[in-house]
Amino acid sequence: MISLCMDSAYKNLILGIYKDDHLLDGISIEAFKKQSETIFVELNKLLKKVNLDYKDIDRVIITDGPGSYTGIRIAMTIAKVLCTQMKKELHCISTMQLYAGMDPEANVILDARSKRAYVAHLQSGISDKIEILEVNQLNDFLEKHPGTLYGDGYLVNQTEEKSDFLKNFIQVPSVKIENIHALVPQYLKESDAYKV
Repeated sequence: MISLCMDSAYKNLILGIYKDDHLLDGISIEAFKKQSETIFVELNKLLKKVNLDYKDIDRVIITDGPGSYTGIRIAMTIAKVLCTQMKKELHCISTMQLYAGMDPEANVILDARSKRAYVAHLQSGISDKIEILEVNQLNDFLEKHPGTLYGDGYLVNQTEEKSDFLKNFIQVPSVKIENIHALVPQYLKESDAYKV
C-alpha cells in the first residue's frame, strides 16, 4: 500500500511517501505561512524521486488540527480533492499526535497566539482531550500531566524534545474518514481566522 502523508497545520510543511508503512522519502521543513506556495512543488519532487504518480497513491493521511486557520486547510483541501476524484482512502490524525508520536507519556504545547496555547496530554499516540489554555495556565497543566514535552517549550521556559514527524505520521493510530465531504478541521478557536 502506498501512503501519502501531509501536514501544513502549523509551522512546518511535512510530506512523506510510504510503502507498507516504510518511508520511501519525505521532507520536514519550516515553512510557516508559505506552505501553500511550496506544497505542490515539494510533493511533485518527492513523487518523481520515488518514481510514483498520484494515481499510485492508495491512501492519504493528513492532520486535521489544531493549528493555523489557513494552514490546516491547505493539506486538507488537497487531500479531499485527491481522495474524492481518485477514489482514495483518507485518514486523519491530530497535530498533537504528529508531535508526540508513540511516546508513552507526552505533552504537546503549541503557540495559539494571543497568549494562548493548544495543549494535549497523550499516552502512546492517544489523547483524551485537546484544548486551548491561557499561557499562564500551562505550568499547572504540566504539573498535572507528567510526560515528555513536545512543541513550543519556550512558552513554559523549557526545552522541548524534537519530534520525528516522518516516523510519527505513519506510526500513530489514524481515523479513516468515511464521509470525506463532511471532514472539517479542528480549529479550537472561533476567531482563529483573524489572528493569523
